[in-house]
Amino acid sequence: MRGTTRRNKTRAPVQDSADPRLRDLRRMRFIATALLALMLALFVATSLGLKNWPTDWAWLAYPRAFAEAGMIGACADWFAVVALFRHPLGLPIPHTAIVPRGKERIGVAIGRFAANNFLSPRVLVERLREVDPAGSIARWLAEPDNARNAAQRVASVLQQVLRAMPRDDVNALLARATRSGIEAVPAAPVASRLLALIWAHGEMQALVEHAIAYARSALITNRDTIKLKVSQRSSRLIPKWIDAVVADKIVSGLTKLLDEMREPGHPWRIELAAMIERLIRELATDPQMRARGEELKARLLDSPAVNRQITALWRTIEARLNSPSASQQLIDTIEQLLIRFGRRLASDEQLGQTINRWLRVAALRVIAPRRAEIAAFVRKVVETWDTETLVMRIELQIGPDLQYIRINGTLVGGLVGLAIFALTQWFATL
Repeated sequence: MRGTTRRNKTRAPVQDSADPRLRDLRRMRFIATALLALMLALFVATSLGLKNWPTDWAWLAYPRAFAEAGMIGACADWFAVVALFRHPLGLPIPHTAIVPRGKERIGVAIGRFAANNFLSPRVLVERLREVDPAGSIARWLAEPDNARNAAQRVASVLQQVLRAMPRDDVNALLARATRSGIEAVPAAPVASRLLALIWAHGEMQALVEHAIAYARSALITNRDTIKLKVSQRSSRLIPKWIDAVVADKIVSGLTKLLDEMREPGHPWRIELAAMIERLIRELATDPQMRARGEELKARLLDSPAVNRQITALWRTIEARLNSPSASQQLIDTIEQLLIRFGRRLASDEQLGQTINRWLRVAALRVIAPRRAEIAAFVRKVVETWDTETLVMRIELQIGPDLQYIRINGTLVGGLVGLAIFALTQWFATL
């Protein structure tokens, strides 16, 4: 069971010797230890001096007292610092190795601290007000090549998603979505708007002009054919020249009528315009026209040919997206959209404020309700660290400061010891 637990722990990474934090820690350890050694050497030297020359070198008692107190302070602070992370000298002294023994409490405390001091709604609101994500996005998109790189990544992700998805299922889904979208749109009102748009822009009048011109040209071109048809349909008792005259009269009359219809004020043109305008109104408002439009739309959608065309359309789109030319075109399109968006974001202050407000609200709604989950996640991460990882990460952060405590303890302890010794000597002379 113990072995299983160890395997599930996150092992400490091999610390890079070039890490400046590790170099600082080692340097401060060396200085603190060297200072302790200096105090020891000073204590030994002054003790030997007093032993050999107690009268001539009586003043050595003062540096000896300083060195003795400095050693005591250094050893005490060394014990206190080491006891935080491990057992001093490997001895299982009570209340030592505080960090390894309190790993679970540390994880809970870190998670609770982060949740209460960084992720509370009040703190989040204050911090998010200081953040300008819209401005950061605009500045980032203004940098050269950023929009291009982002477009390439987006296009690559889209193509990977398309390739990873099952084609037949995707095509069927898109076909059903297209069919559902068409079914949701009322046919008659849409036809009314389209027809009104075409009529308002004069496309319908141009079509009528082309139809009249085509009909006139067809009559003139097929004059002989019309004569033959009239001759075949007339009585055998009627002479052929009369048939030819009748055919010419018919062609001439129709040609003249078509020429007259090219005038905008012709009654038939006016009647045609009124009929089309009435059709536009009826398509938009008449329930019967709407019902007939829905019936026609349903018949078209139920047609196998229409369904095949919809499926073929999506397959063509998919094939085009996977082609190199379409890929480059997609990248160019996305890049241009990102550049325009960045420029708009930089110039439109109201748009930037709106986006910032959306992002702040989204962050609050996502982060604040999940503070407890985030705290639990932090606690679990700390619990998965092994002791070496936890000790190393904490010691790298605060270790140099703790070594300063050892240095200060050595010097302050020496000065306090010197002061106490001096006061003792002074009182002894009274």
